[in-house]
Amino acid sequence: MDTVGQDKKRSRLSLVSAKLLMALTGSGLLLFVVAHMLGNLQIYLGQDVLNAYAKKLKDMPALLWVARSGLIAVFVGHLGLAIYLRQTNRKARPGRYVVNAPIDTTLASRTMLTSGLVIFAFLIYHLLHFTFGVTDPISHRLTDDQGRHDVYTIVVVGFQNEYVSSAYVIAMLFLGLHLSHASSSIFQTLGLVSDRWRTLLHRAGFVVAVTIMVGNISIPMAVLTGFIGLPVDGGGP
Repeated sequence: MDTVGQDKKRSRLSLVSAKLLMALTGSGLLLFVVAHMLGNLQIYLGQDVLNAYAKKLKDMPALLWVARSGLIAVFVGHLGLAIYLRQTNRKARPGRYVVNAPIDTTLASRTMLTSGLVIFAFLIYHLLHFTFGVTDPISHRLTDDQGRHDVYTIVVVGFQNEYVSSAYVIAMLFLGLHLSHASSSIFQTLGLVSDRWRTLLHRAGFVVAVTIMVGNISIPMAVLTGFIGLPVDGGGP
């Protein structure tokens, strides 16, 4: 095989590998998003339940920090692969299309990189706010009547700020848009679905995306509407 042929073969293998890694990292991130949402939804069960859940996580610092570090590493890798694939696809085009109208694509599929960048920016802010207490250091020193870190009050106080809630809602809309395409494309990339199931898979992906988006958005909306409020004692110093 000549050098040009070998280069093309390596390029195809590299592209396939990148797509597989993209699907695998995406699968991991999807599982995290679902688990994170289910954990957050415990706020509807009250201060004691949410704080007890948070304490269980905090009592496993090594595991928690490995999970956080792994999440960031996977997210950065996923984003880097997306940028690599975008650049590779652009280089593979012989020239610009005469007609720039998208064919058989959706808004979600055309904006995957954009929505991914928005979600990544929000993840950094989210960690600085709710995890590290950089943007709201005062509330992060609160404890409940059992001496536990008062995560419930931190969340409520945070979302009582309309700007914080608005940023969260906007980020979740982008997340829903991203997942509406990603949830189904993961299985296609891994070769786990045939053509006959593609339509059903797209619909299932849309349902998953909407469920996660609505579940997450419901929390700041519940706080802003007063459905979820501060405990009677308001937390302790």
